[in-house]
Amino acid sequence: MKNVEISNLPLLFVFVQTCLAQADFAPYFYDNGPSSNNGNLALFSLSEDTPVGTQIYQLNGTDPEGQEVRYGLSFDPGSKEYFRVDPKSGNITLVETMDREKQDSVDVNISITDGRSQVVERVTIFVTDANDEKPEFQNMPAIIDVLETTESGRSIYKVEAVDRDTGSGGSVTYHLQSPHSSLFTVDINSGVLRIKSGQMLDYEKTKTHFVTLIAKDGGGSLNGKEQFMSSTATLTINVIDAQDTPPFFIGTPYFGYVYEISVPGSEIFTVSAEDGDVGNPNPVSYSFEEGDDGVFSINKTSGCISLLVAPIYLKREVFNIKVRATEISPEAKDVDYGVTTVVIRVVDLNNNPPTFYGENGPQNMFELTMYEHPPEGEILRGLKITVNDSDKGANAKFNLRLIGPGRMLRAVPQTVLNEAQVTILVEDSAAMDYEKHHFLTYKLLAVEIDTPERFSATAHIIIHLLDTNDNAPKFSSDYYIARIPENSPGGSNVVSVTALDPDSGPWGEVKYSIYGSGADMFLIQPTSGIIYTQPWASLDAETMVIGAPVKIEAVDDDAEVPNNVIEYAIMKAEPDNNIFDIDADTGEIKLKSYIKSMAIIQNITKKRDCSWSLVVQARDRGQPSFSTTAVVKIDITEATQLKGGPLGSFIELNRNNSLQIIGMLVGIISLVVMVTVIISTATFLRNKKSNRILPNRRVRRRPPKQPFWNFKSPFKSSETPREDFTVQEEQEEPEEVVNNVNYNNNFSTVVRHWPPPPCAPSLPPPLPTYVPGERHWTVPTVSAVVVPKPKKKPTIDRRDTVNKALVSELKMRLEQKKMASHYNT
Repeated sequence: MKNVEISNLPLLFVFVQTCLAQADFAPYFYDNGPSSNNGNLALFSLSEDTPVGTQIYQLNGTDPEGQEVRYGLSFDPGSKEYFRVDPKSGNITLVETMDREKQDSVDVNISITDGRSQVVERVTIFVTDANDEKPEFQNMPAIIDVLETTESGRSIYKVEAVDRDTGSGGSVTYHLQSPHSSLFTVDINSGVLRIKSGQMLDYEKTKTHFVTLIAKDGGGSLNGKEQFMSSTATLTINVIDAQDTPPFFIGTPYFGYVYEISVPGSEIFTVSAEDGDVGNPNPVSYSFEEGDDGVFSINKTSGCISLLVAPIYLKREVFNIKVRATEISPEAKDVDYGVTTVVIRVVDLNNNPPTFYGENGPQNMFELTMYEHPPEGEILRGLKITVNDSDKGANAKFNLRLIGPGRMLRAVPQTVLNEAQVTILVEDSAAMDYEKHHFLTYKLLAVEIDTPERFSATAHIIIHLLDTNDNAPKFSSDYYIARIPENSPGGSNVVSVTALDPDSGPWGEVKYSIYGSGADMFLIQPTSGIIYTQPWASLDAETMVIGAPVKIEAVDDDAEVPNNVIEYAIMKAEPDNNIFDIDADTGEIKLKSYIKSMAIIQNITKKRDCSWSLVVQARDRGQPSFSTTAVVKIDITEATQLKGGPLGSFIELNRNNSLQIIGMLVGIISLVVMVTVIISTATFLRNKKSNRILPNRRVRRRPPKQPFWNFKSPFKSSETPREDFTVQEEQEEPEEVVNNVNYNNNFSTVVRHWPPPPCAPSLPPPLPTYVPGERHWTVPTVSAVVVPKPKKKPTIDRRDTVNKALVSELKMRLEQKKMASHYNT
């Protein structure tokens, strides 16, 4: 028996060993608890601001048989893969940015295998909050009206901002950007805006206040640092002049929200109204007028609106509840009331795009007719556009954009939550020009901001422009140069000017007139623009003589002093600036006192050509002062003496004073007559006393030719200035030959020169008839667009040279003006 037992023992041992070799247990993860950073990810949480690439965890497990294990990690189909695991080490790395506000937890399938068996576990990684979100205003920007008699400390508006962060980072407090200089104060917790204690609004001083509100969060960690975030919004407060009015609501428009987590009895919104009769206000009672559907209630005294049922029983997504505020008289009677609308939205899925509304419902085409060039900043009140998104919360937040020609118009607000009245403002008044665009076409786009669907809506705005008289006629040329001989008869055509006015209808009709110094010498046809000389006009091409002035004159149509008082100045003179002076009051241009002769001028300029171009400025003395410039061409000549010596110089210098010249000539002639009489008398007396015998003579006498005195009109200059007053040389009187018949006197031939009898000069032509109110003839000035004709020169060659220089200078100025306008555009 012992042998049998001994022999069986080894067999039993072998069997047991074989059974043990075939057993294989599955690997498993260690469960190290929620505070561990290795194990099986049990209750693991991760901050949303963790940088991508960070090793966040290490999977850790073992195999009972001691086999090497490998790790795996996977996500549900269609889910974003935030993590990656190293199969050997089990290290898990963050590969995508996390956002708790979009996804606050991530489900992950982790696995461990020893090569034969694999264990898979499903775990949830919680995303913790970081302070990465700014507070967002829910009802801003807004425009409210406040009576100027509103008492200090009264609530005028309630702002609301939401921060999607949690904890302190999600708490919001409210502040004013400039609390010390403001008339207002805001409750730090509730956001109720009030008039600061001790302050009052004054309609007569300021009609509009712009209050900038700041919403700040309570701070929190972001990327390892303490972070505080804030946002701003502007509230426009229009001060309303005091008057008897029914009760009015403060802080409209009103928007309230019902969230999925709301419970019956939750406070949704509180309206606030006051009696408009601020002198003796009555208490106000609140009630629903319509639209509450029996699912809301309102406190009659406080105006607090509460939810009566659970959100699941609400049959609509948007409730437009009309709330009535009624004055209660001391006798407990209803006196007057005001009504406002409270829009309460149920936060739901994003299943509604933005929609544009007109006065009669949904509308995508808006038209307006208006005059061109409205004031900048003006509201196009004829466009009554409302935009609405029936979704809730962020699903109802969208941007407004106005797309069209240029930047003529601007739409406000730019960002809308739920609903807003769209206001179109004028940005560029000058560009809204009927002559460029008879109508303007714009697209108003509403595009959702934070939704994946990005629903949008488009409204077309067509603006028909009406013409106004906003354009002045414009001449076809900046300069008109006309040449006309000075001996042209009256009524001669000078030049035809053309101007166009781009306005329509009667505003585009152009009438022509001329004015300025010398305009009384010309006429212009009002409709055709043809300029011709007056029937009586006598033209004269002036030349400056050394010692004589040249006068210019400008006209200012202003009626009052000093706006019509003009002073003159020489801005530039070529070829030399230091040669002329101008009287600032009269416009009289003179050579400087040291210029006594042509030789001095030629020594200064080193040229024999004494032709000057002056730029003269005429400026009024008004505030502001307006000015214009003119180009004056002056040819300088020296007073030339006539053959009579100083007589010619006197005539030349006084050629514009005909009476003085006539008086001088009469005096000279009288003196000649007297001298002749005296000489004749003396000769007669001498011959009478002489004892000589006068010869008997035969005299052949040719009638003497009278000297020809040529007096030209003092109002018309000759081709050569010295020819204005020139005494034609007498034809030499033939000698009288007397035959001597008395040879005893020893005279062979007697030659006598008999002075001719004096001849009175012919009078100059009479002056043109003076018409009261007309301006006396002066040197023409230059307007903004027309230059005077070039001065006549003594010789044809010299005149042509100056004319060509004038034309070249005008062409150069036109080219410079065109280049400047090209660069400006």
